[in-house]
Amino acid sequence: MAELRLTKLFKEFFESERTGGLILVCCMFVSIWIANTGAGGGYLHFWHARLDLSFGQVSLDHSVEHWVNDGLMAIFFLLVGLEIEREIYVGELADFRKALLPILAAAGGMAAPAALHFLFNRGTPTQAGFGIPMATDIAFALGVLSLLGNKVPPSVKIFLTALAIIDDLGAILVIAVFYTKSLSLVWLAAAIAIFLLLLLLNRWKVYRLVFYLVPGVIMWYCMLQSGIHATLSGVLLAFAIPFRRVGTHPSASSIGFISQ
Repeated sequence: MAELRLTKLFKEFFESERTGGLILVCCMFVSIWIANTGAGGGYLHFWHARLDLSFGQVSLDHSVEHWVNDGLMAIFFLLVGLEIEREIYVGELADFRKALLPILAAAGGMAAPAALHFLFNRGTPTQAGFGIPMATDIAFALGVLSLLGNKVPPSVKIFLTALAIIDDLGAILVIAVFYTKSLSLVWLAAAIAIFLLLLLLNRWKVYRLVFYLVPGVIMWYCMLQSGIHATLSGVLLAFAIPFRRVGTHPSASSIGFISQ
């Protein structure tokens, strides 16, 4: 009985929306603690260690930190992008007037920090860092918000999600324009071509998920090689995946994405 009860509690814990936020906050405190102890040097070395997943002519030799920022975060942006797409079709953002608020808030959230940074750093070597405070840490923001559970209205969560992802996309575009040292137009054109192909599949009502995930991975690689932040491919893939109603009742439970 005790083992059965423990299993049930464990399952309920990991199904709770607060779990992700709780784990994220705990990891944050553990990371800060390790970084400020004698093990800090080894901790930083771990994130800078090389992880080579290359095969054939495909070069995928990057640091662990790079894999997290450009690999795992692309998956995160894909999942968040799917949620935003659902809200645009049938949720809080279906009304343009409601969608306009997070767009304007994101624009202000990018412009104000950049302007303040430029004001205090103008004419100094750090002036070029104005793009750093523009981005919102979307994962951390949503993680902390999830700790409040049902005390936070769904509309607030959707607003913050939309604001954060629009803010991050704007920051990525700024990085692409002002901070990309070497931009490969060939790889970028290949990524855009794959995205257009995915949009055609969407229009042709192709619903099998494999026809989106495989080209999506290739699009991610092309985006990575182009010099632009590869997480952008996660958002593009999310909006290329077909969205359709399941059943006839227009409720949240009757809305879904392709699942085959």
